[in-house]
Amino acid sequence: NFTAVLEFKLLGFCSNPYYQVLLFMVVMVIYILTISENFIIILVVTLEPKLHSPMFRFLQNLSFLEVCYTTTIVPKMLSNLLAKRKSISFSGCMAQLYYFISLGATECYLLSVMAYDRFLAVCHPLQYGAVMTGESYMRLAVGSRVTGVFTGFLPCLMMSRLHFCSYDLIDHFFCDISPLLKLSCSDTTVTEVVIFMVSLLVLSSCFLLTLVSYLLIILTIRKIPSASGKRVTFSTGSSHLMVVTIYYVTMIFMYVHPTYNLSSDLNKAVAVLYTVVTPLLIPVIYSLRNKAFKKALEKTLFR
Repeated sequence: NFTAVLEFKLLGFCSNPYYQVLLFMVVMVIYILTISENFIIILVVTLEPKLHSPMFRFLQNLSFLEVCYTTTIVPKMLSNLLAKRKSISFSGCMAQLYYFISLGATECYLLSVMAYDRFLAVCHPLQYGAVMTGESYMRLAVGSRVTGVFTGFLPCLMMSRLHFCSYDLIDHFFCDISPLLKLSCSDTTVTEVVIFMVSLLVLSSCFLLTLVSYLLIILTIRKIPSASGKRVTFSTGSSHLMVVTIYYVTMIFMYVHPTYNLSSDLNKAVAVLYTVVTPLLIPVIYSLRNKAFKKALEKTLFR
């Protein structure tokens, strides 16, 4: 460990106490709603036997992942909004960075697996039951998690070996890659290239797999003769497509570029979108656009 810094100070959003309290209230409400929504999805899928299909099991995994993902960032962000000393230890910063990267990568893998599941269901409905068995679902779900865990190791290791001298002020509300690279007094060229390559490999490969899956789905839907059949078939994957679009647009914009020269304000704004807002929108999109889930939710509430 070559760093002389034992802790970092998080600059956050603004120094005005009024706006900090207001932002704390808004983020707190969003965080509570996010946790509640995702736990409702987990509970309903667990209690309703009709939802014990691979599609809803994957959704259950995604909800659990969103809870972990947003909890990595938001609680520390909330405490710093009200604290006079907005700091995080060096080890805590590296731990937050690792979980943020690994959980983000796991979500990429899981969204790709869910796209593959929809491809099988729409394009090969007769073989779907034989291919997507309970064992296949478990392998894909566990494989996504394990691969995500290993994805976070190399970028975090490279970041932890940087020399930060006496510079300890992070112009962000959590330990993200870009502000840490700007803060370092070491030569970050190799680290930037490695992180860029890992980001490019993970995001582009997962996005390409998802894109190909939906192109094949659209081609299959076009062959359906009735308009109602097309609408019903496409509705099974439209929620997932909306989630994928929101997630990948923000992540590719932030991390798939060789240099990290975005302004700090833009960095924070986009970071709020994918760490606070997106985890709130994902369960809403899935639950409101899925008739089977809404019926199961009503049944669970009446029960």
